[in-house]
Amino acid sequence: MAKQDPYAALRIREFNIFLFVRFLLVFGWSMQFIVIEWQVYSITKDPLSLGIIGLMEIIPAFSMALFAGHIVDQKEKRNLLALCTAAFSFISLGLYLLTSETIIADWSTNSVLYCIYALVFFGGFLRSFFGPTIFSLVALLVPKKIYHNAATWSTSTWKTASVTGALCGGFLIGLINVDNTLLLVFILVILSLVFTFFIKKKPILNKKIGEPVTESLKAGVKFVFKNKAILGALTLDMIAVLFGGTVAILSVFAQDILKVGPEGFGLLNASISIGSIVTMLLTTYIPINKSTGKKMLVSVFVFGLSIIAFGLSSIFWVSLLALFVSGAADGISMVIRQTILQLKTPDDMRGRVSSVNSMFVGSSNELGAFESGLAAKLVGPVAAVVFGGTMTILTVVTTGVVSPTIRNLDLTKDIEENEKEEN
Repeated sequence: MAKQDPYAALRIREFNIFLFVRFLLVFGWSMQFIVIEWQVYSITKDPLSLGIIGLMEIIPAFSMALFAGHIVDQKEKRNLLALCTAAFSFISLGLYLLTSETIIADWSTNSVLYCIYALVFFGGFLRSFFGPTIFSLVALLVPKKIYHNAATWSTSTWKTASVTGALCGGFLIGLINVDNTLLLVFILVILSLVFTFFIKKKPILNKKIGEPVTESLKAGVKFVFKNKAILGALTLDMIAVLFGGTVAILSVFAQDILKVGPEGFGLLNASISIGSIVTMLLTTYIPINKSTGKKMLVSVFVFGLSIIAFGLSSIFWVSLLALFVSGAADGISMVIRQTILQLKTPDDMRGRVSSVNSMFVGSSNELGAFESGLAAKLVGPVAAVVFGGTMTILTVVTTGVVSPTIRNLDLTKDIEENEKEEN
């Protein structure tokens, strides 16, 4: 196999535009998430209210996922991304208005809270389309032989946007207040919408345009459940994210345990993504195709350990370090999962397979947020986080023992075949 070019995907102009659009979207979405989490906990002082935010997003995201995948496979991807971005701008504008001084003064706390939940619900609906659209568009921007490289850069861009969005969100709360921070989010989303149109329309590769919805959905689900590598990777990540997520209750730790204010809250969120970015960038130089399964299992195991360490820590710098390690381990797992999906998914099924991925992993973020908020209310935040990390470790050990497909997974042959096909 030829020597790996770590910048192969970055040499394609439209892919760079795509990365910029994705950065703006994720940066804004991440900052918006941080600000809303802070605002909701500030007005309720109830960790369960943070869990409800996750629940409000998971209901539409999960229930619409398969149908969204069907639509994505049937439609042109550039225009679909633009449509989703335009709709997202209305959510950002609505949240800005709900946190303005006028609304806060004239409306009751419950009225503001319920309207925030409603917009989050709509955001979950949109997210069911965002994931499959972006996943499908990546494959149309780069040749097959560098899918793995494009997946790494796309995921790294997402994480870079997450870290800077989280960091800026925390700091901007103190500098320009919640409402003005959300106004900035709205401006960023509009800017991303403008740049989306610098990407040309792409062909629809699905040969079964007009296929009945039920048949289309069955085909997508059947493919995922027959492919043991994809199914195993999704299942492992789903359970790890479900029980090992701490982001939903970080505001509780920031305000009540570590007592570090909005700036510290931003740093806690940012440390996770910084760890991810570091390892993702390293994977552009150090291929993950060899012993892929073992690397994924080890990374998720380390993730679980670091989550336990964070839960037990009452020292700010120790908490930052634990979250950094968790992000680093999670970054490796995400790159591997996205590479598996890109390499093993046919072009005409990318939307549906990505939708199943969002049902497994994406929705488990929100379900995990609800689980974390509920557990924090019932047994306290520390016990909730330690329990989640422990469940993650048990899941990794069980998967490693009972699933030889994941344990022995190696992507070297898949990457070599794609290179030969392109050449």
